[in-house]
Amino acid sequence: MAEPITGGCQCGAVRYRCDGFGRASICHCRMCQKAFGSFFGPLVTAKGLVWTRGEPKIFASSNKVGRGFCAECGTPLTYDWGGEVEVSLGSLDDPERAPPVVQVNPHDKLSFVDGLSALPTVNSADTPEGAAFMAGVESRQHPDHDTDVWPPA
Repeated sequence: MAEPITGGCQCGAVRYRCDGFGRASICHCRMCQKAFGSFFGPLVTAKGLVWTRGEPKIFASSNKVGRGFCAECGTPLTYDWGGEVEVSLGSLDDPERAPPVVQVNPHDKLSFVDGLSALPTVNSADTPEGAAFMAGVESRQHPDHDTDVWPPA
């Protein structure tokens, strides 16, 4: 039996489950850039989406699209154009399950995006300062699985 498909926001106030995926995409439109605070919006159609804890707040980013997000922590969660709702790949408990298969709205694609993989990579934990910082981090982020109660007592 396949693992259930679950996800939610960073703080754990909103959680969801779905039965399967449709097409996973990367959207380069300016609205997705702003909604995600990033270079693009990674989304996947969520078949049989149900909210298992809380529900997202909706912002009508246009006359045709509602974008769901957690009102507590701000995590982008959904894109609803009036058809099947899409969820943000980063909100999935296991984003590896939905690799993007297409890029859409290339007219707004930022000029440097295609060169990102050529940038040098720095692992901050490889420096004494970075390692000390990382050793002192105490995550308050919801774990990547369902919990009966959150936050923990």
